[in-house]
Amino acid sequence: MEDNYSKHYSETSLWEKLKSVSKSAGSKVVYAVLLLFYAMKDKNVSIKTKLTIVAALGYFILPTDAIFDLTPLIGFSDDLGVLLFALSQISSSITPEVKEKARLKLNDWFGEINESELQELEDKLS
Repeated sequence: MEDNYSKHYSETSLWEKLKSVSKSAGSKVVYAVLLLFYAMKDKNVSIKTKLTIVAALGYFILPTDAIFDLTPLIGFSDDLGVLLFALSQISSSITPEVKEKARLKLNDWFGEINESELQELEDKLS
């Protein structure tokens, strides 16, 4: 997976994609992206783990993915699947600090967030 999608990743592209799709993607997808992003920024995370993260984020950024992102309800299901897979692979790198940074950014963008949705995602990492 790393070779195919990592070339699509850049921090600028990630923020542009999030800015343009955050409302339609929903808080669960955005939270998964933010968890990966902040884990990648952690200096204690290995290069191998960062490569997994970059590939997943590259897939998210890629404008042509398996299911067109603007399709209501299902458009981000493939993205979420890839993000969840990556999160499961790097779950030991999702520290309380990473979660806190992701939640703060999510609050900035969405205001009040559905805690049960976020907890459901976090439970999948355990």
